[in-house]
Formats: sequence, C-alpha cells, structure tokens
Amino acid sequence: MVTEIYPSVNVLGSELAPCSTAPVTGFYRNGCCDTGPDDAGSHTVCAVMTAEFLSFSKAQGNDLSTPRPEFGFAGLKPGDRWCLCAARFLEAYEAGQAPMVNLEATHRRALEIVGLDLLRERSLART
Repeated sequence: MVTEIYPSVNVLGSELAPCSTAPVTGFYRNGCCDTGPDDAGSHTVCAVMTAEFLSFSKAQGNDLSTPRPEFGFAGLKPGDRWCLCAARFLEAYEAGQAPMVNLEATHRRALEIVGLDLLRERSLART
C-alpha cells in the first residue's frame, strides 16, 4: 500500500524542513510535519513544547506528556519539537497557551486552519 503525501512545502513556500527525529514526530513518523489525505487531524504545525502547552493539551483531553510504552511513545517534555494538529494549535493560541513554532518545518496545509500572520507571531525566527 502506497500512502499519498502532499508535497513537502512549508508555510513560507520553500522545502519543508524536518521538525524532530528525537522524538520522532509527524503523522507519518518521518520527522517532518508531512500530511496527506489520511491525516484528518492536519498534524502540520511544528511546535516547541512548553510545560504550559503540555498542561493545556492534557486538560483538553490530549495527554502528550505521559509515556505510553505500548505505543512506543516516551511522552513529550518542554523543549521537544512535535507536529501538532493545526486546530489544537489555534485552540491553544486563542487560550493564550500556544507554543512557539518553526515556520520552516510547518507544512503549508496548516494555513487552511491557521493564518500565516498568527504563525509568524509565534515563530521562533520571527520572520
């Protein structure tokens, strides 16, 4: 079975940079915030985890910090980079809990949910 992945282009229009290989992130667990038609959650925003965001996400029902060895998931900690669902990022932004993002590693499909100006506001590089 071949999985279709949309072109690896970031929100700035250039080649999508890797987000993280330690821990390995991405819907396809390839280290990039690649996406395709089977990624209903649009795991496209490369974000740097903070204690505040991890707590917020857990309160919203998505516990990213607790290890789940049965799924090969060690749990995230502050400083880890992770491909977030674009809608969760927007929800966190609206609640004042949005983490910083790496624009070069954020897939352009995130723009279907989150505006570029908002992503730039939370950018590590402030581009």
